[in-house]
Amino acid sequence: MPKEENGKKQILLRVSKELWEDLAEWAEDDFRSINSQIEYLLSDCVKKRKKSITKSRKVYEDFANGNKLSDEEYQELLKRYGIEAP
Repeated sequence: MPKEENGKKQILLRVSKELWEDLAEWAEDDFRSINSQIEYLLSDCVKKRKKSITKSRKVYEDFANGNKLSDEEYQELLKRYGIEAP
């Protein structure tokens, strides 16, 4: 179970040497510690996922309510659920 310190959870994370080196270089470029860089990247990914899910849910609900999908919305829905276009 993760430990909690100052309102943040501590976790053990194992990564390859190559990934560590890439993260270290990226963190240095962004003037962050490696820990801060990892936290930033994870937060950004979660935010993008939530936005994507919200948008996909709206498109699905519109479709379920009988509204027609635009080509863009249709393609996005297919992509979201990993379905190849017919």
